[in-house]
Amino acid sequence: MDEREVSGTTSAGSRVVAAGLVARAVVGTALVAAPAWVLASTGDAVAHQHRSLAVLLVISALAGALSLARVVVLVRRARQGGTGRTTGRRVLRGTGVAAGYALLAVMAAAVVWLRPFPATDDALAALVPDDRVDVVETGGWYAFVPRDVAPTAGLVYTPGARVDARAPAPVLRPLAEAGRVVVVLKPPLGIALTSPGQSGAAIAAYDDVDRWAVGGHSLGGVAAAQYAASHDEDVTGLLLHASYPMADMSDADLHVTSVWASHDGLTTAADVEASRALLPAGTTFVEVVGGVHAYFADYGPQPGDGQPTVSRATAQAEITQADLALMAVVAQR
Repeated sequence: MDEREVSGTTSAGSRVVAAGLVARAVVGTALVAAPAWVLASTGDAVAHQHRSLAVLLVISALAGALSLARVVVLVRRARQGGTGRTTGRRVLRGTGVAAGYALLAVMAAAVVWLRPFPATDDALAALVPDDRVDVVETGGWYAFVPRDVAPTAGLVYTPGARVDARAPAPVLRPLAEAGRVVVVLKPPLGIALTSPGQSGAAIAAYDDVDRWAVGGHSLGGVAAAQYAASHDEDVTGLLLHASYPMADMSDADLHVTSVWASHDGLTTAADVEASRALLPAGTTFVEVVGGVHAYFADYGPQPGDGQPTVSRATAQAEITQADLALMAVVAQR
């Protein structure tokens, strides 16, 4: 090999190393920037979700900081000519490193995607305790507990995917004002299906309540339906908000109410119609004319949703009336 071949090989190897350093820097920056953006754009929302989300953000930020620190070390070493490795060894080792950094890039993307839709000021106002309803927060849920009665019926509710656990408060608090315990779950990472048994833990925490319904919004309703179908000896009712079951539960011994919005762009009228065959024959279907997917909680607009033709207040009043009717049946069973 003459000098030109050696020089060309060295130059090619240097370009590969440089490209690798740039890729590492990009991924490291994304790992730090993603959790920073989530925190900056959601206020205090992360602090009030399941702790798994905060843990993921911390892991991402630490991984990003370590990646950037490694880039600095490698740049200094390259400038000093101290790598001591042949081009072949660099390429072989770089292949494994590239795979690891690809996984880290996926983590950064997951952090961005899992950003919760934060609760609005109206939702936060509904979480303030008063002389009628106490509001209790734990690591796994919020609970609205009536102060002036000893409730015998309750609802365990799962929010939609990536929705701030506080956002359904305006829709659900009226149930507590009517004498029902309402427990709003904080699903791990904001995704209901990550903890199928979470409803059972909430029910066990309120052993004075002997009649229960489970329910949820969108993906939260899917998780609630799964739980209800396999625990109909413990659960009396199922409340679906813009949701439907993923499997046949038509033989379940449950009182079911399915509330849906005519202008919902995510859970469409066709989806709800198709769910009729999967639900018990006596299921009550309630259409909120002009409503949309994001009206079942207060977290602002949602990408892919439809355009409402009715106010949020009007729609939520109808949703609450349907919920109250189901809970009245559950309480009497």
